[in-house]
Amino acid sequence: MLDKPSSKNTAPSKKLSDLLDQFGAALAANDIEKAVDCFQEDCYWRDLVTFTWNIKTMEGRDQVRDMLKSQLSNTRPSHFAIAKGEDATESGELIEGWISFETEVARGFGHVRLKNGKIWTLLTTMAELKGHEEPAGFARPMGARHGSGKN
Repeated sequence: MLDKPSSKNTAPSKKLSDLLDQFGAALAANDIEKAVDCFQEDCYWRDLVTFTWNIKTMEGRDQVRDMLKSQLSNTRPSHFAIAKGEDATESGELIEGWISFETEVARGFGHVRLKNGKIWTLLTTMAELKGHEEPAGFARPMGARHGSGKN
């Protein structure tokens, strides 16, 4: 079976990864202007609870800037990266991909589209609250045990 190439090895994934690194570094440094510079002039950021604790769409750099000014110190986002097992794709001047990230209290998942190397659309969604993860996989409760036992 052929292995899927690493997402950082494809040109679109490299471009997206570089921009996410730049965006994440700006947010970590509380440099709102540098973070806003990662966006197109005509950009859209749809946040589902992760940054705003509400369902909100920011249109344009001014609304993105205002939201970051009010929420960045509370959310402390970090670890922006292409989601595990995903690759960015390119079509014409657009690059898009699924992303993962964290805030101080949550883990998030999202989708980003770059146009001419800058964020055109960004979707951020909360996947789980830290400390309240859903028991899944090996963490899932076993449930009833069938068969004979000592008791």
